[in-house]
Amino acid sequence: MARLPKIKIIKNGPYIVTGGVPLIKMIIEPDEDGYSLNWKEVECYPFRESYALCRCGNSSKKPYCDGKHVLTNFDGKLTADRKPYLDDIRNYDGPELKLTDKRNLCSGAGFCVPDGNIWNLTTNSDNPEYRQIAIEQASNCPSGRLVVWDKTNSPIEPTFEPSIIVTEDQDGVPGPLWIRGRIEIESDDGYIYEVRNRITLCRCGKSENKPFCDTSHLGQ
Repeated sequence: MARLPKIKIIKNGPYIVTGGVPLIKMIIEPDEDGYSLNWKEVECYPFRESYALCRCGNSSKKPYCDGKHVLTNFDGKLTADRKPYLDDIRNYDGPELKLTDKRNLCSGAGFCVPDGNIWNLTTNSDNPEYRQIAIEQASNCPSGRLVVWDKTNSPIEPTFEPSIIVTEDQDGVPGPLWIRGRIEIESDDGYIYEVRNRITLCRCGKSENKPFCDTSHLGQ
């Protein structure tokens, strides 16, 4: 029987991925004004039933772990709160869409900025063009910080098969791991985080919201 996709976080160590999860590299492509436009697949890593991904940011075999976390005494303490997504969010209500925003999940991908930004687009979502752009922008948000909801209060989510995306921004800066398709993530003390369609995990080792990305890879 096939094992279900899962990520196990090792104390002060890597992410152990099991269940034959595809590992893919994608980069952010900019539009003519330099804003984030879409995701482009550039590499599909060889299939492995299980593998270990670097969490400290020091591996010479990225995205895989090579044990550098031991040599560097990596402090991988998990500091993120364990509240569900819908706790501590901001709501933005529009005529056709609602937007929920959990800012501490931001990974800095920047898809929410163009075309007047997703917050304005949502509050003016009676315009069909604005509504569609808002949906596209939220769907491209890898961290799941931004979620749009329809008039029946149902989330409008992209359909993802379980996969892990090694991201890179348009300037070539390595980004977080984009976890897609409701993969279970288990902490180093056995806690199962809320299972979501999309979330980003830190792979630079600097996040203050571990295991999640907090844009620290951007030097902010």
